[in-house]
Amino acid sequence: MALPEKVVDNHYFESIIDTSDEWIVQRTGVRERRHVVEGETTSTLATAAARKAMANAGCEATDLDLIICATITPDQPFPAVACFVQEALGAENVPSMDISAACSGFVYAMATATAFIESGHYKRVLIIGAETLSRTTDFTDRGSCILFGDGAGAAVLEATEEDKGVRYTVMQADGKGKDFIHIPAGGSRTPLTPELIEAKEDKMKMDGRGVYKFAVSKMQWLLGDCMDACGLTPDDIDMVIPHQVNSRIIESATSKHNFPIEKVYTNLDRFGNTSAASVPIALAEAMEKGVVREGMTVLFVAFGAGLTWAGAVVTL
Repeated sequence: MALPEKVVDNHYFESIIDTSDEWIVQRTGVRERRHVVEGETTSTLATAAARKAMANAGCEATDLDLIICATITPDQPFPAVACFVQEALGAENVPSMDISAACSGFVYAMATATAFIESGHYKRVLIIGAETLSRTTDFTDRGSCILFGDGAGAAVLEATEEDKGVRYTVMQADGKGKDFIHIPAGGSRTPLTPELIEAKEDKMKMDGRGVYKFAVSKMQWLLGDCMDACGLTPDDIDMVIPHQVNSRIIESATSKHNFPIEKVYTNLDRFGNTSAASVPIALAEAMEKGVVREGMTVLFVAFGAGLTWAGAVVTL
């Protein structure tokens, strides 16, 4: 994982909007988050996380067959962040592409990489989730600006003959919910104008109540679907690593399936919601702490703008 050094705690928001540390913690579980500074971008974070993942995997740039980066905050509208990463790594001629599935992005990337590997087309794929959401946040909107942080996480997936790895993935979407979380202007539908920038139409808009209901129901569904597909029970799952969206959402969904809290890894109190980066950051930290270890079975669940949702079961 790679995180900016700048820490932004809840007291900062007390100074710019009508809120309090207590209000934020009670409603979201977030106490602090990281924000990029000048010179830091989505691709610089993505590259730093990628280098660490490759070092852990004993993998050189020349060993890669594909690079996939999940992000909704690219350095530029195009080219892909993955191409910036490819150049920085020196992975010459390695195909590189981005996936835009918002907070579900890393699990979408995992599912895509798995399909390429299972098909025999590629043997080793670098997958990354990276975001700089502070660059698209409306800091006058107290319902959303308190939630988001910046960061990146990465992993290397490779073919194996061993009885482990990605056991199951599922991806779904519902475009009817596209306005629940979105940036209204800046694309071909609504090109930017000075007036739209003044109105902050180039910043993220979110229907908090709608997102809450969607997230709880889809996380519950994903947990059940992943376990049913693999013939597993909560006793068989060593750790659930959810998208770090909101402590109340995570607790509500996991308790329905009787997952004890010690089997659910969360770090949103320190990093906030980092969208596509949240799942890999949580995985990397859990492994660094030894909470998640080789041989364990981990269930990943995520959901985000689109609306999108995705899950995966992995035996490490």
